[in-house]
Amino acid sequence: MAHLLTAQVREAYLRRLGLPAEPPSVAALHELHRRHVERVPYETLWIHGGEAWGIDPQEAAARIALGGRGGYCYHLNGAFALLLASLGYDVRRHVGGVHGPEGPSPESLGNHLVLSVGGLPIDEHVEGTWYVDVGLGDALHQPIPLAAGSSTQGPFRLELAELDSGWHLRHDPAGGFAGMVWRVAAVDGWAAFIPQHEHLSTSPDSGFVKIGMAESRDATGVDVIRGLVMMRIGSGARSEELSGRDSWFEALHDLFGLRFDASAPGTADRLWERTLGNHRAWDAAGRP
Repeated sequence: MAHLLTAQVREAYLRRLGLPAEPPSVAALHELHRRHVERVPYETLWIHGGEAWGIDPQEAAARIALGGRGGYCYHLNGAFALLLASLGYDVRRHVGGVHGPEGPSPESLGNHLVLSVGGLPIDEHVEGTWYVDVGLGDALHQPIPLAAGSSTQGPFRLELAELDSGWHLRHDPAGGFAGMVWRVAAVDGWAAFIPQHEHLSTSPDSGFVKIGMAESRDATGVDVIRGLVMMRIGSGARSEELSGRDSWFEALHDLFGLRFDASAPGTADRLWERTLGNHRAWDAAGRP
């Protein structure tokens, strides 16, 4: 990978994860992944706060490390790839495509950034390549050996199948999406992701533009906030509607680790006003 993190960003990133820098190992990779999905949320609130983020991984890493924010796949996996490379891991980026119940389609390719990490064999996985993904919201809590088979992580059963030119992840029916495919070939640049990023973050047809959300994964499930509705999937399942600005921002901070003090002035106000407006429109439409 052409560029690594600066020492300042790397140290701040690791502080947010609550981990020291240590040499690459299977155990350390798993701990980095677990801490990342627990402490750095998948979030699209930046869209609703009027923040026009690109997908430069250095900028994403600085927001995560120094600004108390998260992002979606391009930001989370892009930044995590830089962190892993800065720690000495052999990490590669891949073009992926999240799909719905209808199955994979060529049109979906590029809507997801996937990572793999090589050179870490264990007795049960001598090939030593791992599927790594901190940018899939409610899916992986820890890495999966890149080999056909299934694994259970908390309330979700995940299945990996090998394709002619890549891999297919089938998510649990209780998860937020049906599955995701990716190409085995590694990519260095960002051209394959830019059109989908522009669509996902600006198109009125994008679900991310329609409603702001955040997800934080842990060992037993996932906490989710969509608009003003907060829910828990898995152990301790629950759902509640937050009634006011203070309680909403407290939940974003306490459950998802999100801060807005480093954002541009007015960001939090715009975020709340748009979220509240969307919720009222949902109410008026009869909550379909």
